[in-house]
Amino acid sequence: MTQEFEAVYRVAVRRALAAGDPALVQIHFAVGVLDKYRQAPGFSVIRTDTVGRVRKEGGWSLDFGIAPGEDMVHAPFGELLNLPEGEREHWASFATLLPASRMFLSMRLAPGSCFDDGEVRAW
Repeated sequence: MTQEFEAVYRVAVRRALAAGDPALVQIHFAVGVLDKYRQAPGFSVIRTDTVGRVRKEGGWSLDFGIAPGEDMVHAPFGELLNLPEGEREHWASFATLLPASRMFLSMRLAPGSCFDDGEVRAW
C-alpha cells in the first residue's frame, strides 16, 4: 500500500472513531462477490478505475471501492446495512480477512470463554 492510500484510510478511521460511528469503517470482500450480479438479469455492475456500483433495477444500489490489484472490493459498513438481508448474507460470504489475529477475533466472538494463547510477556 502506498503512503497516500494509508493516509486516506487513516482519515476515514479517525472520522469513524471521532464520531463513534462504525458505519464509516470499510469492509473488504473478494471480487467474486460481484459475479452474482454480473450474470443476473435486473442487475448492473459499473465501474471506473477504482470505484464501482452494483444496482438492482428499481431497488437498491451499493457503491464500492476497487482495491489495487482488483482482487478485492470494499464498502462502508453502514452502507452494507442498507442492503436487503439476503444480499448482506451474500456479501458476508465473500468477506476477506486482512492480516489479523485469529485468536483475538475468536475471543471477541465468545466473550468470557477461556482461550490458550501462550504465556503473557512484555511486548
